[in-house]
Amino acid sequence: MSEVESKPAAVVEDETGADVVARASDAPQTGHPAADHSLKAALAAGGTRRDWFAGRFRAYLALSKPRIIELLLVTTVPTMILAAHGIPNIWLVLNTLIGGTLSAASANAFNCYLDRDIDRLMKRTQHRPLVTGELTDRQALAFSWIAGLVSIGWLWATTNWFAAFLSAFAIFFYVVVYTMLLKRRTSQNIVWGGIAGCMPVFIGWAAVTESLSWESLILFGLIFLWTPPHYWPLAVKYRDDYSTADVPMLPVVRGRSVVGLQIVLYTWALVACSLLLVPIGGMGWIYTVTAVLSGGWFMWQTHALYSESLRGDGSRSMTVFHGSIAYLSLLFLAVAVDPLLYLPL
Repeated sequence: MSEVESKPAAVVEDETGADVVARASDAPQTGHPAADHSLKAALAAGGTRRDWFAGRFRAYLALSKPRIIELLLVTTVPTMILAAHGIPNIWLVLNTLIGGTLSAASANAFNCYLDRDIDRLMKRTQHRPLVTGELTDRQALAFSWIAGLVSIGWLWATTNWFAAFLSAFAIFFYVVVYTMLLKRRTSQNIVWGGIAGCMPVFIGWAAVTESLSWESLILFGLIFLWTPPHYWPLAVKYRDDYSTADVPMLPVVRGRSVVGLQIVLYTWALVACSLLLVPIGGMGWIYTVTAVLSGGWFMWQTHALYSESLRGDGSRSMTVFHGSIAYLSLLFLAVAVDPLLYLPL
């Protein structure tokens, strides 16, 4: 029996509340046929060494999921500015970003390796290098370990032991707790798995102060509460993909209206958490106005999505997904600017 055929059935709930049985075996095996991506094959096909090495670089870059890394780093620098109450040492910032990039690349590559079976079933992930055959499992695993160990060593050598420890914990949590234990077992997978995505603010704060504080905990809480209204709209769009792969994302196991309500509730909690930084972090007018206006705008977006979900419509899901990125980027930009151009309340 093939790997796909051996997957168990998953019972899910449609919009009316009725149970629906979905099996990964109901969908045809997808992916790419095996191909020879070696240098020898590339040269035999008329390619050049330069093109082959460029292809290798792109494959490893894709394995590390650079878009996710970019979003993580957006939160790191503002956190370091707030921790330093000004511009931190530029070399400290650079070294923290290098270590953080390697840490995230390691975790993401491990994730690609462990999820390579379901990536072959999902249209959204069919072009990942382990699915296309651009990289072998062994190459991906070696890259994951090397990037992770280098990130920990780099942060230890250039920042401090605490930042390095937090980096190691982030990799462990994302790989073991989220990918191996939660992702395929519970609809709350990205809620608790999102803790790994919160770690860059801890790493950035620890790199500057070698400690944590209430401000860093609030920033951690911001990203924790932001993750569900960020990721669940994406899961709404790719609900069929996740269902085919038997991944119990909330939009797979519950109806759109339930998902929409959960997104709204998390957004309210998120905006409330963002305002806690005003009294506890001593933020000024720039951050306060940004948090109120951007928070109000994002709440409007999620309420509109919920209204649509009550009608069985999920067409605004990607609007909310992209809006969540804009909201977080704007909020952390204000975190960075406020201490530099401080206007007291």
